[in-house]
Amino acid sequence: MKIRTRYAPSPTGRMHVGNLRTALYAYLISKHEGGDYILRIEDTDQERYVEGATEIIYRTLKETGLIHDEGPDIGGPVGPYVQSERQASGIYLEYAKQLVEKGEAYYCFCTPERLKTLTQVIDGKEVNVYDKHCLHLSKEEVEANLKAGMPYVIRQNNPTEGTTTFHDELYGDITVDNSELDDMILIKSDGYPTYNFANVVDDHLMGITHVVRGNEYISSSPKYNRLYDAFGWEVPKYIHCPLITDENHNKLSKRSGHSSFEDLIEQGFISEAVVNFVALLGWSPDDNTEIMSLDELIEKFDYKRINKSPSVFDFTKLKWMNGEYLKKMDDDKFYELALPYMKEAISKDVDFKKIAAMIKTRIEIWPDIAEMVDFFEELPDYDTAIYTHKKMKTNEETSLEVLKEILPVFEKQDDYSNDALYSAIQEFITEKGCKNGYVLWPVRIAVTGKAMTPCGATEAMEILGKEESIKRIKKGIELLEK
Repeated sequence: MKIRTRYAPSPTGRMHVGNLRTALYAYLISKHEGGDYILRIEDTDQERYVEGATEIIYRTLKETGLIHDEGPDIGGPVGPYVQSERQASGIYLEYAKQLVEKGEAYYCFCTPERLKTLTQVIDGKEVNVYDKHCLHLSKEEVEANLKAGMPYVIRQNNPTEGTTTFHDELYGDITVDNSELDDMILIKSDGYPTYNFANVVDDHLMGITHVVRGNEYISSSPKYNRLYDAFGWEVPKYIHCPLITDENHNKLSKRSGHSSFEDLIEQGFISEAVVNFVALLGWSPDDNTEIMSLDELIEKFDYKRINKSPSVFDFTKLKWMNGEYLKKMDDDKFYELALPYMKEAISKDVDFKKIAAMIKTRIEIWPDIAEMVDFFEELPDYDTAIYTHKKMKTNEETSLEVLKEILPVFEKQDDYSNDALYSAIQEFITEKGCKNGYVLWPVRIAVTGKAMTPCGATEAMEILGKEESIKRIKKGIELLEK
């Protein structure tokens, strides 16, 4: 049997990291076995619909490489792939009526006012539990109400005694008391199906074999299974993924600032690193490899290795992983993507390609660039205490002496290439009979104004040029003399 998985998002805004993981795992399960990956847009909840959100879904899947085989934009044999379009054909109401005829569902005409009175306290929380009032209406009463145009919903008729067992691929067999199953609404009063009902009908009609979703849906699964059984349909395999939490072990929410794919891209992460990181939120390959391309993830992915415990979104690890991807990136591509960030910090006409080569192995995310290269724009204000370096055996007094002595060397030097400058400094060091750091450290501080830079003194001077380099060394002497 060919594996068919689906990603079925609701167009309600940006793609949450948990939804991206669902999309990714469904994709990996199908592609690992050479199966089909379907995109279905579940837009029947009109109140939560956000304009432009469908385009966000398409764009995110494209940027992450999770390309679907069937979907609203490309079609397929079991379309339409948008629930509102399927709803227009009356398909959900037709299937709900089949359940009514079988006694597995019933019309409910209760008013909102009556429903508000049906509250119970369960686990300390006040919840609405329907009392099956309309199940007992006679066929004649139901027909009369329908003929009179009374508003109605169609509810699932769940038993109140006994148990229901369903199987999850990760959690095994889970049994619940039927007394806990409320008669959930299948068709709402506006004629639209509920998410739960449309899900079951569409998954069956689209031949979905494996359903991937968050473990918050485990409690709904018995009701799903009862629908499958009522129709006489084969139940798909369920894979319920663990919760994703922030570093404080709270559910990852919008307040964290990095809960969606677009948040992360805007913060300077690249899509390949995000996909790799999200794949490891609850899963790891048997060889514990961490850096994997999408093709490698497809090859290695085994859903039976998904962990049941909550996964922590480790922001520090994501930054490290992103840095590893940037190091491996093609030099020309890195330059192209880094250029806007360099130009934010540097307005002068400098050799941006050389600067890009300096920073490539030193940044983790794109916004790191500005603080790393801003000294090329202008010398920052700095405390002369940074001239003191125990390892280099320098202090403010020795640094002043070095800068005064080496200034004439730089003033005579015409070739300001890195190699030529380094040779001139080496000659000076040999004559002075001191260690490299004793000279290079004060020169670097003078020309950059920073203790941490992505380059050495001569590399910085090559980009700054003769005039600017000498000006900065003179400024260093002036500061140290004060």
